[in-house]
Amino acid sequence: MVNPILAPVISNDEIMPGINLLRAEAPAIAAAARPGQFVMVRTSDGYNPLLRRPLSIHRVNDRGEIALLYDVVGRGTEWLSQRNVGENIDILGPLGNGYTVDSQKLLLVAGGCGIAPLIFLADAALAEGRRVVLLYGADTAKRIFPEGRLPHGLLTIAATEDGSLGRRGLATDFIADAMALLAQPSLDTPIQDSKVQIFACGPNDMYRAMGEIDSLKDRPVQVSLEARMGCGLGLCYGCTIETRQGLKRVCRDGPVFDLTQLLL
Repeated sequence: MVNPILAPVISNDEIMPGINLLRAEAPAIAAAARPGQFVMVRTSDGYNPLLRRPLSIHRVNDRGEIALLYDVVGRGTEWLSQRNVGENIDILGPLGNGYTVDSQKLLLVAGGCGIAPLIFLADAALAEGRRVVLLYGADTAKRIFPEGRLPHGLLTIAATEDGSLGRRGLATDFIADAMALLAQPSLDTPIQDSKVQIFACGPNDMYRAMGEIDSLKDRPVQVSLEARMGCGLGLCYGCTIETRQGLKRVCRDGPVFDLTQLLL
């Protein structure tokens, strides 16, 4: 059974308009966490809001710190954004099933704040000598994840809907370009196998678009789902979704699913 902890806040900064990056001291969570997992964070001093908020684990380090990247979109995350250095936040985790990696070449597709768990995955994959391309998009340049915060050695393609930074369009418009970049030879990572694993995190509209891309229809794509959760432990069944394999709990069976399982 996972028990909640009180984690001191190390920093809590707005790094893009309406998006905060919070770092907290949580050695037990940092040591156990795997890319794709999440934590449940209490976001009030009382009972309003009552339920914890699920947040993807964005990063960990060997100093026992975890990072959470989150949109400030309601009362709970507004409260979280106001926590100061040294204050404690109540965290439960790590929870859920993370990504399964079995290739030396990874394509990560991120939409908006969906980049949160993919940076953790990129950190881990690069540390293991894998070759990683991140294709990430947002509506405008101000909402693009800062380049200076990306892992060293990561190959990237950025896209904005208004063309204010990188390519003009949606991230999914450039899947073929990202695959071509991943296939280029590299002296730093001389990887010979041709298998590419694809991981994605973003809104359901992005997943629908990916499901319509012919070149992806014969490839497994691991996607991370967001859902309203009650307990985060699979006990309340509040995050149950219907899939092609029957009813699944996002918190317990996910949050990572194969794209072909989903009914979007």
